[in-house]
Amino acid sequence: MTQDVCVVVPTIRDYDCMRVYFENARDHGFDLDRLFVLLVTEDFCDVEAMEAMLEEEGVDGAVYDGSRREAWFEERGLAAFSHLIPAASHAQTSFGLLYLWAHPRFERGVFIDDDTLPHDEWDFFGRHMTNLDRTDEVESVSSEERWVNVLYQRVDEHGLYPRGYPYSAMDENVQTGTRELSDVVASQGLWTNVPDLDAVRILMDGDLQGQAQTRTGKADFDGDFVAEPGQYLTVCSMNLAFEREVIPAFYQLPMDDNEWDVGRFDDIWSGVFLKRAADLLGKDVVNGYPLCEHNKAPRPTFDDLNNEVPGLELNEHVWEVVDVVGDDADSWGGIAHAMARALADGDFSEWNNGAFLNVCGEYWLDWLDCLDELDDLTDRDESERREPEAAVADD
Repeated sequence: MTQDVCVVVPTIRDYDCMRVYFENARDHGFDLDRLFVLLVTEDFCDVEAMEAMLEEEGVDGAVYDGSRREAWFEERGLAAFSHLIPAASHAQTSFGLLYLWAHPRFERGVFIDDDTLPHDEWDFFGRHMTNLDRTDEVESVSSEERWVNVLYQRVDEHGLYPRGYPYSAMDENVQTGTRELSDVVASQGLWTNVPDLDAVRILMDGDLQGQAQTRTGKADFDGDFVAEPGQYLTVCSMNLAFEREVIPAFYQLPMDDNEWDVGRFDDIWSGVFLKRAADLLGKDVVNGYPLCEHNKAPRPTFDDLNNEVPGLELNEHVWEVVDVVGDDADSWGGIAHAMARALADGDFSEWNNGAFLNVCGEYWLDWLDCLDELDDLTDRDESERREPEAAVADD
């Protein structure tokens, strides 16, 4: 079987959770030889122990801490782009996207967070791969606010809105129909146990340890769905599969490592960009199964609040900025460039920390340049492999 899937796991804690994912694959007959597992970690973590875990499990992969990431850029003559990967941030998943892009054998990627576990009843990797190949009919969702709450199926009972859902779009009227899938580019699995909420909503739910008191269970999710074209939704990278082609429009922005202290919107905003580009190209993002169990470690809710507050107002408007550009583009790169340019050149001074969006746009443009450089390196490598050796002349 061809190794065609790169699994990206940002981890500084429980990397052993991957053993359970591998066990799930074996139990369901999914071929682990298809996977290359990339653990993205920090210099203070035990890289050798992570490598030993992969070796013991018989799964191909690599571990990259901060020093190894810097060396990766240096070795390819791309040191000028190393700033694209923020320090000590979940947004380091972007390194996984670059790694995937640099190796054309990877047709698809999977993001997994280290505080999750698969549900036994689903073939975790197999279900995601099946979702990306689907052409059947699923439920479609929309609202007059142009936002879909991924927890809409039982919202009347639990009242939850996920991290990143704009406050201005709450109390929406939900409409449902059906949509025939034709080209799925992302599969977002949702989560049981600890819901993925922002700190404000967690505080409202009465918890000071970063975990909502209200929990979600399997019964809160009733099958798969898509948000209608022109509608947005939150995308969480803890349980997500995607096609290689989306990477230009899926940059995880420089969160945490910035002068405005904006954090925790990396996957949220990249999900907005992904959905805008997918809509323009006639692609779909499927949401629902396979579920994972989210076992978020306790931490002070106010720590998350401090990271989120600098970007809360921006989160109300980012989607509006990109929603009006890219119509005349016909590729992921072209649409991504239009959205990045809109952020880089826009005047956002009326919003708190609006200048951060300009920096995001500039970084995103650098991201696209870096992908082009990686394409050139790949083309040169393939050309050199095809170049025949010069014949030795007979004297």
